Amino acid sequence: MASASSVKTLSVSEQIQQLNGARKIVLENPAYYDRIVKGILPIIGPSSPVELRRWGADFLAESLSTPALSTRDKENLTVSILETLRLLVEGPNEDPLVLRATVMAAASAYPVVMRWIINNSYHRESWEHITAIKSRILRIWDGAPTPVKICCIKFAQRVVLAQTASNGTEQKYGGLDVNLTMIPAGHPVLDPRLLEAEATGLLDRMLGVLQDNSSDALLVDATLNLMSILIRTRPSTSNRITNAVLNFNPLKLANSPMTPKNKVLVKSMEKTTRMLLLHLLKRDPTNQNVGRIQQHIDRLVRSRAEIFDEANRKRVLPEQPAAPYGDAKRQRLESGIAPIQIQPLAPGPQSLAAVFTLTNNLGLQGFDVNQVPAAFAARISTKTLASIDPQLLDLAVNGVRTRLNAIYAAAAAAAQTAAINAETVPLGVDEDDDDYEPDDYPAEDNEQILNKLENAPPEAPPEETAGDTSALAALGQFTLPPPPLVDPEVAAKVGQVAASRIFGPLSVLEEPALRKQKAGINRLAASSYDRDSWLTLITRLATRSTAGLEDGTSGIKAEEEAGRSRMAISNMIREMLYNYVLEDWRRRIEIAVAWLCEEWYNDQLTKRSKVVDAPLHYETWALRLVDGFISYLTPQDKVLTRFLAEIPELSAALLGRLKVLCGDPTTVQLALTTLLYLVMMRPPVKEIALDTVAAIWMEYEEARPLAAKYLVKWRPGFIESQQAQAAAAVAGAGGNGTPNSAVAAAAVFT
Repeated sequence: MASASSVKTLSVSEQIQQLNGARKIVLENPAYYDRIVKGILPIIGPSSPVELRRWGADFLAESLSTPALSTRDKENLTVSILETLRLLVEGPNEDPLVLRATVMAAASAYPVVMRWIINNSYHRESWEHITAIKSRILRIWDGAPTPVKICCIKFAQRVVLAQTASNGTEQKYGGLDVNLTMIPAGHPVLDPRLLEAEATGLLDRMLGVLQDNSSDALLVDATLNLMSILIRTRPSTSNRITNAVLNFNPLKLANSPMTPKNKVLVKSMEKTTRMLLLHLLKRDPTNQNVGRIQQHIDRLVRSRAEIFDEANRKRVLPEQPAAPYGDAKRQRLESGIAPIQIQPLAPGPQSLAAVFTLTNNLGLQGFDVNQVPAAFAARISTKTLASIDPQLLDLAVNGVRTRLNAIYAAAAAAAQTAAINAETVPLGVDEDDDDYEPDDYPAEDNEQILNKLENAPPEAPPEETAGDTSALAALGQFTLPPPPLVDPEVAAKVGQVAASRIFGPLSVLEEPALRKQKAGINRLAASSYDRDSWLTLITRLATRSTAGLEDGTSGIKAEEEAGRSRMAISNMIREMLYNYVLEDWRRRIEIAVAWLCEEWYNDQLTKRSKVVDAPLHYETWALRLVDGFISYLTPQDKVLTRFLAEIPELSAALLGRLKVLCGDPTTVQLALTTLLYLVMMRPPVKEIALDTVAAIWMEYEEARPLAAKYLVKWRPGFIESQQAQAAAAVAGAGGNGTPNSAVAAAAVFT
């Protein structure tokens, strides 16, 4: 880091850039905290630009609160920056952001300085600095902006914690719980009686926000959030805080007009108060105030329900006649079907929306359904159609059908009227002749008109229509063009996105409280919309979606001819399913077993299809799953035994992975116990499991006593034969050479 003189010659932005680099260094290596903090103290003094003071105050607060420093290092660092903190907090008209960060730094520094002065009473200067800082913070508390007030409340809480007696419950944090009992008798600087009296006054000042029933939600929430640790660790403050909280009414603002702002404030204060009281009940169920606390919680819940829920229920109905609502209610009770009155359409042209509109509510008619997401609208439509009464649905369908028939009838009548009017032209009535005046001859009756129409010559079809018909006949059959070819890289990316979206609902669906009985491999994948059904669907998409379509060149194998890597979507889903299982493999071992059962079933169908070079996936993914979680097994884990007992097929390679556990003395028994379980409970793999035990006996010395115990019972004579072979090998070497075989080594060890 550059020296202070060279930094001052730079611009403010350049200095901040260098300071950010220094912050990055200390975050990577906390050993540089002391050197860098002392180096920046001249740069962030009261005479520095406000940007540098803001950065410096934030950095000091961050340095004093970091858990990366030991207690001794934090004491040395805190004592060295007290003077700078005092200058920043005592500056006139100081920037609120600087003041806020400085108060937070002082809150972290106060217990550290008190611990320092307890053990180093000769260094009175540090206590004088922190006392001056405390006095300044308590003076500016009331008139400061709200963010600074919140920091002052936090500082007061740290002072109360340091200046009151502890119950000893926080000693597990390495002695960082500085309290009044640490001050020895006759200390030359600290007087426990004065400190305890000051802490009591500060606590009363903090609780004044609650005692006055303040409506400032920020200060109330900040105060309530700081009370929990005081009640838990400082018994002398418990009753006072509890009484103040029980006497506080967070719903006071409900008496004023309930504007949206007031509603948010009331909900925030009520929830914070209720959470604090519930925390007290949970932490100390034997407290003498349990009854009062529970009654207060119930009172808050009822009051909140009366204020907000009642307001939501008592909505004013739109102005409509009372008779239809009464009739509708009676009909609903009698028949169980909500009445729908399909009004006939008004004369004239109608839109498609008007034809299918079944409600007379103008608000619903004007609602823009385009604002509803398509997925949400689809879910609503599906659930509505599944739960609607069939009679009600028939009534609505018949009403729409009646409207459509009326529209068709009106159109046919209009066309017939137009045709009749066109036929009146040959009868001597010219509609465009303005000079036409009717004669006084008697009007023709219907019989005369029909006779005249029958005797009229037939009209020839227009030439244009005949030409169009012949042209259409000459076009032939119309076919759509084939779709464009998709680039394999683009198809792979689209497939990966589609596969990742399949796992999206898993973060929303909850696991069932009770495990239901599995229906077997032929169960329906989507019988219910829960996590198990969705996981079954995912595993079958991975295993059966491309069953019978894969060959030796598809799947996870790369396209060597094109030189580009392409993965089938089924293998993308397999890879994501593998990662999903390993994220929490202890809880998701059932998912892994179900997946491998589907893979094994798919492999059996592939073998029956007799497709040349068809890929098999069961063995590959079973080995990957075992390799994925075997390194994290502990001696108490029964997951391995359960996994190997439930998957459909075991091989020598799969059981050979258990040899890795024998390299750790703590997991040797787990590996051999699992193999013994397979020998006893899965007869088809008995010999493979015993071969694995024999291999462990020959390769791992620490596992030989337990492995020998199993081999003597289940494979008698094996150890003797191996010892004989080893002895022969040693004799063949003439006693001069050292045999290299594992069998000889095992025999010598035994």
